[in-house]
Amino acid sequence: MITRHTLDNGLIVILKETHAAPVVSWWMLYRVGSRHEPTGKTGASHWVEHMMFKGTERYPAGTLDRDIERLGGSWNAHTSLDHTAYFETMPADRIDLALELEADRMVNASFTPEEVESERTVIISERQGSENSPAFWLNEEVQAAAFRVHPYHHVIIGDMTDLKTMTRDDLYNHYRHYYMPNNAIAVAVGAFDTDQMLKRIREYYGGIPAGKPPVPFIRVEPEQRGERRVVVQREGNTAYLQFAYQVPAATDDDWIKLSTLDSILGGPSGPGGGNIGARTSRLYRGLVETELAVNASGNLSMTVDPYLYRLHITLRDGRSLEQVEAALDVELRRLLNEKVSDAELTKAKKQARAAYAYSNERVSGQAFWLAYSENIDTYQLFEDYPERIQAITADDILDVAQRYLKPARRTVGWFVPEINQGAS
Repeated sequence: MITRHTLDNGLIVILKETHAAPVVSWWMLYRVGSRHEPTGKTGASHWVEHMMFKGTERYPAGTLDRDIERLGGSWNAHTSLDHTAYFETMPADRIDLALELEADRMVNASFTPEEVESERTVIISERQGSENSPAFWLNEEVQAAAFRVHPYHHVIIGDMTDLKTMTRDDLYNHYRHYYMPNNAIAVAVGAFDTDQMLKRIREYYGGIPAGKPPVPFIRVEPEQRGERRVVVQREGNTAYLQFAYQVPAATDDDWIKLSTLDSILGGPSGPGGGNIGARTSRLYRGLVETELAVNASGNLSMTVDPYLYRLHITLRDGRSLEQVEAALDVELRRLLNEKVSDAELTKAKKQARAAYAYSNERVSGQAFWLAYSENIDTYQLFEDYPERIQAITADDILDVAQRYLKPARRTVGWFVPEINQGAS
């Protein structure tokens, strides 16, 4: 059973009591991600995430790594387009440490100038590591071309120029602007008594004052009215192709239909996703089995604002981008012109439900998706996913394919490798 509560200071609390194993996963999600960053401060959310592990007066840097490991727990964090989230998964009788540390660093995180500069080096190195991948360069260029106004324009790690120039005050102000109970969602899943857990949460978090609600950073993307193209030419050995279509936010009824279409075309990439069903997908059969590509997949993210449905193709040696793009267009035209069969639709639904079940196997996955969905709209968005998938028809697939997978709504990206011949 899932219960939802709101503390007097605005903190949303979602609890799911389950005694399958003697563990509890505790998540603290803040409604701030890369979409909240203005030009000049791109990458701030991710950098603040790093700074949250630099300690507080109560828990100096390094002490929690040791304490959590000694108690048999694990902890980590991530930054996304729409949120930044932190979690601890602990033995059930040790979960108070997680509750206390997240309450502490919600208010008392250290941003010493020395630590900020040290982490600048780390984050710049992280971006440079990503830049070793041709796929990173292509993703960044396609995303920037697809969004000219909306802050989904930039990648989560931020632009290199901003990583070099942001100041300690820029980061600290970002933290103070968004890290507050009334801009957070707390989720616990695992072996606890619901009433007792809620009582403990009130004790740790109830006294933290609400902050001034953040003003949403919103720049609505104009409608795309024609195909856009980008070509990236860099050192590499492999060519890549990407199609990125403008699609609705996860709260739109069409999103769940597109999720089912994604299961058919590239294998499910919605909740759970992974490689489930990829080898029976149309892209795999049409591009990989025909030896045009070594990999072909789709990616549909659950986002607060309209985002992208991407198709990623890694070309086989000796194949041209023109040749593979033409083959991909053939598969897309099939979706636009023909209804999918009942058998194919049934298989896609089974694969999507299997991916969902896989993501629900562990308490940490359950807690994450509850927090993720609540940030977008309501936790029911994830809970109702299997039922909503089951209701999709072949007519629904044809309808969304015809409305969203049109060339006028897409950005096409080519990565053209330039072979380094080395010194003579």
